[in-house]
Amino acid sequence: MATDSREIERILTGVATSDGAGVKLTRVLTQDLQRRLDPFLMLDAFRSDDPDDYIAGFPSHPHRGFETVTYMLAGRMRHRDNAGNEGLLGPGAVQWMTAGRGIVHSEMPEQEQGLMEGFQLWLNLPGRNKMTDPAYRDIPAEQIPEYALAPGVTVRAIAGDVPGLAGAVRRPDTEPVFLDIHLAPDAACDLPVPATHNAFIYVYRGELSVGAGAGIVSASQMALLQSGTAATRLMMHASQAGARTILVAGRPLNEPIAQYGPFVMNTRDELMQAVHDFQSGRFG
Repeated sequence: MATDSREIERILTGVATSDGAGVKLTRVLTQDLQRRLDPFLMLDAFRSDDPDDYIAGFPSHPHRGFETVTYMLAGRMRHRDNAGNEGLLGPGAVQWMTAGRGIVHSEMPEQEQGLMEGFQLWLNLPGRNKMTDPAYRDIPAEQIPEYALAPGVTVRAIAGDVPGLAGAVRRPDTEPVFLDIHLAPDAACDLPVPATHNAFIYVYRGELSVGAGAGIVSASQMALLQSGTAATRLMMHASQAGARTILVAGRPLNEPIAQYGPFVMNTRDELMQAVHDFQSGRFG
């Protein structure tokens, strides 16, 4: 095991909320953390086997100025947008959408019962790319690389390009790393994390310890990892119950953030233009 592990800065618990047409979810990365976790703007976690919590879905709504990453653990979600894209996300699949200069889309459950579980992450775009053309990509579960990193440790590499863990997606500027890590009971792992990146983990099953300080992170908790350190690794050790966690890291943009709901720009004037363009039917 390496000794230059990132340590925990603080542990947070998400806030229960609803979005779309009333979908119940947990907002893990809230707006007050955007500067600290630049380039990430939001992380929502959703998990329910009660259709009343998710059946209304996310009817048509706009985005501008950032990217959305939807990762399904269970259930099925249908995407449609005004650029003519359509796709069905199933268990283990990812949708990577670049809103750019503007897109209007819907995300609707394609099931009436059973477990619906997953995450949606918002990733900022640099100012020079906020008005780029919208783009959309569905990544089936079987196209996401899996690695047996250590005994009892499996990593699904959704995004990133770090030693030994090449992800399905690579993005410039923010260079995001997005890993889904499964640890068997008492398993341990040592992961590369660029020292240049802001990073956090969110444990969604079980419990694990992090770093040489062995800080404990339990299910439904997010741990912010220390920044401004030369550490290039992350050490984790699962409890006797095992653990599952996502690790998210990205290179900060260090640009102003101006947000109004689903629009994320650099200035207030750009936000006002985004609202005007949407109302005038200029998205897509």
